[in-house]
Amino acid sequence: MTNNYELYKVFYWAAKTGSLTQAAKMLYLTQPSVSHAIKQLEESFGLTLFYRNSKGVSLTQEGTILFSYIEQSQILINMAEEKMIALKNLDNGELRIGGSDSLFKHYLLPYLEDFIKKYPGIKLHLNHGTTPEVITFLKEGKIDLGVVRMPIVDPQLEVKESIQLQDCFVAGAVYNDLKNKVLSLNTLLQYPIILFSRNSRARMAITEIFHSYGYMIRPEIEVGSVDLLIEFARRGLGISYVTREFVAKELAEGSLFEIQLDIPLPPSHIGMMNMRNMPLSSAANRFIEQFR
Repeated sequence: MTNNYELYKVFYWAAKTGSLTQAAKMLYLTQPSVSHAIKQLEESFGLTLFYRNSKGVSLTQEGTILFSYIEQSQILINMAEEKMIALKNLDNGELRIGGSDSLFKHYLLPYLEDFIKKYPGIKLHLNHGTTPEVITFLKEGKIDLGVVRMPIVDPQLEVKESIQLQDCFVAGAVYNDLKNKVLSLNTLLQYPIILFSRNSRARMAITEIFHSYGYMIRPEIEVGSVDLLIEFARRGLGISYVTREFVAKELAEGSLFEIQLDIPLPPSHIGMMNMRNMPLSSAANRFIEQFR
């Protein structure tokens, strides 16, 4: 018996063309090399696979049976090669990205829209979650890329920093008396505060900022989405901590205004992460190129 694929490939083309000469041309071999390969295959089975005739060669009964199996394998190999070419050219495949609802909606959406238009054959899968959840998705192989707030320090992850965002406190018309005033952190804490859930990177960041000034920030309301932060503030249920870029429309139209503080709030950064030393798909590599 033989596990030499090259011998089976010679057999396939000899049977397919009915000619050792044509098989040699197809495989860029000499005719003696083709004859020798078939002889090796026949000797390994102890069977005659071809009859020689005036026109070339024809399969014996045993050769016909072998060809029925080899033909199926060759079809699968051809399909596999076509699939690899399609994946390389991004004609099909999939892209799995993890991130928060807010980052998908307010940051990633234009990039996703552009990518889908360029590569309509790629199936897009979005996994929603907090930063810790997205990191877990990545390590478990459930996603190819994660989009999260920085900083991320993990030796298993490779992180590419992207854009800078600015967080701020906003309020609606109920708090119009605070417009054009500069508040201290102590004064701000006299009002109901609305924050993201505790596992969010934004929540962790503002908690650390207040703690560095000797204050503990305790929200009256905790929510799980930016849309709720915006809507609750608009309705006057409290003062929300949001990303300024995500409320640009509301600030421009006047349904929200920014609370001015007597301390600067540091900017935050968005990062694109993937598993270090793990090969990325063509689709994931092409998507990352959009951020360079």
